[in-house]
Amino acid sequence: MIALPTAPAARAAIDTAIGEATARLRERMARIDPSSAALGQAIERAADGGKRFRPTLVVAAFHTLGGDLDDPAVYSVAAAFELLHTAFVVHDDVIDHDIERRGMPNVGGEFRARGRALGADAAGSALLGDAAGILAGDLLLHEAVRLVASIDAPGETRRDLLDLVEDAVVVSAAGELADVENAVIADDGVAADAILVATANKTAEYSFCAPLVAGSVLAGAPTGARTTLRRVGQRLGLAFQLADDLIGAFGPADVAGRGEGGDLREAKRTPLIALARESDRWPEVSDALAQAHTGPVAVRAAQQALAASGARERLEQLIADTLAEARGLVVDSLLPDPARAMLLDLVEAVRERVP
Repeated sequence: MIALPTAPAARAAIDTAIGEATARLRERMARIDPSSAALGQAIERAADGGKRFRPTLVVAAFHTLGGDLDDPAVYSVAAAFELLHTAFVVHDDVIDHDIERRGMPNVGGEFRARGRALGADAAGSALLGDAAGILAGDLLLHEAVRLVASIDAPGETRRDLLDLVEDAVVVSAAGELADVENAVIADDGVAADAILVATANKTAEYSFCAPLVAGSVLAGAPTGARTTLRRVGQRLGLAFQLADDLIGAFGPADVAGRGEGGDLREAKRTPLIALARESDRWPEVSDALAQAHTGPVAVRAAQQALAASGARERLEQLIADTLAEARGLVVDSLLPDPARAMLLDLVEAVRERVP
């Protein structure tokens, strides 16, 4: 995962702001009833830990553009982007029918178990788990907006930041919907370009563009700097997600966070698969992918078929070209040297994720 250099005190301040926000939700919900109290606790667990990549981007952009790290507003905004990320993850789990994350029950998994403990049947427990996941995501989205709306900053700054949050939510929702739609329609009905757009929308806006621009807004950076950060963020976000697709297909288990070839076993329609479909060797790839769910040997066969089709090489080149565009934008920009150095480090960090 990407790690940006930040002062230990800044990381601690990010963690504190996130912890205070989720503790507030937990305490507020504990006053209602036992079920709400359990949901508040589950939300707190869902937001705990993690690499804090998105809030670190907010702070890094803010600091390298001249912001004062003693300003508490930056940590509230940083926390908002982490809660936004957690909300999307919780909702994704509902959409994907997942009941675990990082080897532990997620919000939905916890409430399925709660349903069973209360005497519900399998269908009732599943319904309760899905309801809890949807509501947890909604509450996290609300808390993210509340954090931004409550900062001590000029009204124009708050409005700009709230616009960024809205963009992040709307674009990411569009990307998620397109991703699901692409997954359910006929195999030959989705062009590679459409899958690439959905991939970028799901990740680039809320993971890179909005956090970077948010930091620049808080730092009082000029419009030109914000535009550059958005353009760089779009390319970094796309490259980041494409690298994730390669990791999901080819990355070792310790990097992927699950069994090797997880995307192949789950038959996900990623840009990698879309590129393979355009090759002359698609029939062989398709046959191999159809067997990938059966075990490690079949996964290896699918990996070999994808590599032989040229899809892996094409995706690696697309990542390299996208990162080259990002680097060019940074080098040619009028950003201060510290901001340019931070972004160039980020380009290299994304490049290093390619398996």
